[in-house]
Amino acid sequence: MDYKQMTAPCGLDCFNCPMCLARENEELRTAISKNMGIPFEKASCNGCRNENGTIPFLNMTEPCNVYKCIEKKGIGFCCDCSDFPCDHLHPYADMASQVPHNTKVFNLCLIKRMGLESWAETKAKSVKDTYFKGKFKL
Repeated sequence: MDYKQMTAPCGLDCFNCPMCLARENEELRTAISKNMGIPFEKASCNGCRNENGTIPFLNMTEPCNVYKCIEKKGIGFCCDCSDFPCDHLHPYADMASQVPHNTKVFNLCLIKRMGLESWAETKAKSVKDTYFKGKFKL
């Protein structure tokens, strides 16, 4: 698995996203198609970087601001930037109602501290699972 290619510059783990997993799971793809009311052939994603910063299944044809920014600055992740964190990562930013924005900065901090491979293999899935299914503890 090429974790850099399958992790969005903003810290979202595309490799754990149901839309990316649906590329190789026809049953999941059928369920997504039905639940989202989109054609079967659109019910998958290749990951942000492989789609040049767009999300085709959401009819997003222009790259998001984060992708434009990292391309302009020539960096791989927002956490590599001297301006991190910035308003591009704010919970109200691009597509906030459709993607788990609240995990971005946390994931990016973990990537910076742990390294991409270690984060991807040991922490990314638990962050997503806790965000969507877990009980929050303070």
